[in-house]
Amino acid sequence: MRAARLIKMVLLLQSRPAMTAAELARELQVSERTVTRDAQALSEAGVPVYADRGRAGGYRLVGGYRTRLTGLARSEAEALFLSGVPGALREMGLEDAHSAARLKVSAALLPSLRDAPDSAAQRFHLDAPAWFREPETPALLPAVAEAVWEDRRVSARYRRGEAEVERVLEPYGLVLKAGVWYLCARVADGGSCRTGDGPFRTYRIDRFGAVEPLGERFARDPDFDLPGHWAAQAERFARSILRAEVVVRLSPEGARMLRYAVDPLSAREALSGPVEPDGAGWVTVTLPVESEEVAHAQLTTLGAEAEVLAPQSLRERFAADAARLSALYGGPRPHDRTDAGSHTG
Repeated sequence: MRAARLIKMVLLLQSRPAMTAAELARELQVSERTVTRDAQALSEAGVPVYADRGRAGGYRLVGGYRTRLTGLARSEAEALFLSGVPGALREMGLEDAHSAARLKVSAALLPSLRDAPDSAAQRFHLDAPAWFREPETPALLPAVAEAVWEDRRVSARYRRGEAEVERVLEPYGLVLKAGVWYLCARVADGGSCRTGDGPFRTYRIDRFGAVEPLGERFARDPDFDLPGHWAAQAERFARSILRAEVVVRLSPEGARMLRYAVDPLSAREALSGPVEPDGAGWVTVTLPVESEEVAHAQLTTLGAEAEVLAPQSLRERFAADAARLSALYGGPRPHDRTDAGSHTG
């Protein structure tokens, strides 16, 4: 532990002209007293750490000293490729590996390029969770992530509806979608072979009740493509829930706003066919939807820019909505009615 901290201290000083004791303590997550002791230990070991005294003082390396301890470990190199998603790194337990990798890269750069990591960080930031929801890190995510990195089978209990199933899984990859973590895994056959022959499935990590790493590792299928698998699964899922259809007449503005009101796949399919505008510029389309209830909620956002033609039950819902809105907005405002009542008698 201390050896790793001393190496990190040298790399920090190598990547910057000088650092105060407070800055080093913050980076190393130790006290300033520990920083003083570590600097003395490095000096006694032959590393030329020089302490400048006074209010503007700090620590620096002298004599152009450069360490060669800049080779990346495998975990550090892998974490470096995820540097655009710092929140995801933290949730998977890879923050320390990423920090070490950044330091090693910074230490290896020419002095004129050492501000490159900070410069890039100020120009690009990925905020994965969706708006209006507080992201929650599944408690079992670090254990699942470790199994993914190590290609290690796990025994997992998973909630499926009201039941809980138990599976032996070969965890292939993690996906963070709109703040929700998913695991793409292969169901192991339970035999002694090095790789399973079961299907690939997708699991929400927050529905795992338990994840227990097993002793054996598995050989990854070299043909497995995580982005391609996820894209196919996502489209298959989106299509699977569109079990109903509604016929809608849309104004030009309604057609433009449709993709913001309903599922993008649904809007794309509705507008992809040949549609001829009528004299007023309105188009009639067949819209795939999850259910009549969902369609009612989604199309309500289009207001008077959409007219439901079928099914009749959904059209009647909107007619009832229109009647209620007319009653609310057609007469005097509530405070006008109250004022009128106060002058009677």
